[in-house]
Amino acid sequence: MPELGKEVVIIGAGIVGVSAALYLKRAGLNVTVIDPLSPGTATSFGNAGMVRHDCNVPVAMPGMLRQVPGWLTDPLGPLVLKPHYALKAAPWLLRWIRAGRMDSVNRAADALCNLHRGNLECYRDLIGGPTFAALIREVGGIQVWESAAVGTSDRITAEINERQGVVTEPLSRSDLERLLPGISNIARRGLLYPHNAHTTDPHRLVMAIADGLRQAGGAFEAERVLKIIPREAGGYTLMTNTANRKADAVIIAAGAWSNRLLKPLGAELPLETERGYHLMIPSPSIELPMPVQMKNRGFALSPMEHGLRLAGTVEIAGLEAPPDERRSEILLTHARALFPDLKGGEPTIWMGFRPSLPDSVPAIGEVRGHRSLFVATGHGHTGMIGGGSTGRLIAELVTANRPHIDPAPYSPDRFGSA
Repeated sequence: MPELGKEVVIIGAGIVGVSAALYLKRAGLNVTVIDPLSPGTATSFGNAGMVRHDCNVPVAMPGMLRQVPGWLTDPLGPLVLKPHYALKAAPWLLRWIRAGRMDSVNRAADALCNLHRGNLECYRDLIGGPTFAALIREVGGIQVWESAAVGTSDRITAEINERQGVVTEPLSRSDLERLLPGISNIARRGLLYPHNAHTTDPHRLVMAIADGLRQAGGAFEAERVLKIIPREAGGYTLMTNTANRKADAVIIAAGAWSNRLLKPLGAELPLETERGYHLMIPSPSIELPMPVQMKNRGFALSPMEHGLRLAGTVEIAGLEAPPDERRSEILLTHARALFPDLKGGEPTIWMGFRPSLPDSVPAIGEVRGHRSLFVATGHGHTGMIGGGSTGRLIAELVTANRPHIDPAPYSPDRFGSA
């Protein structure tokens, strides 16, 4: 355990990194966050803003393999695998398919539930009541489907919800028309999650935590960590693009880039990049009371401070391929199919890199064989949902305090290599 006054460095200034940093600073440690970008301007910037999602269901599900060929051949589909990257992605995709077994799904769902359960309380603790009220809306969320038929994944989700005590309310076509005026008739049925919550600005949420860290005496350095070098006497030297920085403990919260720092140490996670896109519509002509997820098309519409955000879909293409702006434009096509009267100002587009592990459960814990080197990454689609509680858990592990939840399900050791 790093003693009071010892140096802890967090690599990554996204929602996970800044949350961990503030918890550690409050525990009395010297904390520095290193990231070449300012807090909250990478993957945490452009997501759909979900911060409490009572549906703790992993992405891989039984029967999903049968749907993949249809998705890949549909230019408007929720999943794209770029041909140039298919061979490299194949090992991860095979792990993902195996994670769709029912025993794995249940383990993952329970792990996600335990991690997410206290997330709103963590955010309230991190940013304070007034800022929480300004940035987070506890108004629920709606899922809609174009088909009236209930599929296998829907039935499994319902079973998981019942086991976890998640409250849902089925929505008929007339219910959808009442809650969402202007919705087209392609939406055949819906499901209300009344206890869900979202942030109206993910970037401002990260910035609020970062501001709290600065006020508490934490530091940010705009540098890129090139390599983590173990020191013989213990701790680490971080070689950056402009400096050498020493740390008694290091947390890698670098999202999809985490393996670049792990591999030179002989450690690696089965981490893949699910590239996600958004399209932001300023001054939208429709006003949604809460986020709406269109499940069969794999995207969400989220009301935010600066307009309506359309976010989602998955593109498997790695970290180096240029963005495909058509993926953002497809989101507008989907949204207008659901809300035909949708209009607004000139939209902006964005792409981010979701750090995804095959079982949808993040890796949170110490790296095997490297004392005081920790990871907190692999959240995939649930980074904002689990960001605050992940920060709390990794801080408890770093300081050797009793964890508020069992950390075993999130151990990087579960993959046998990190």
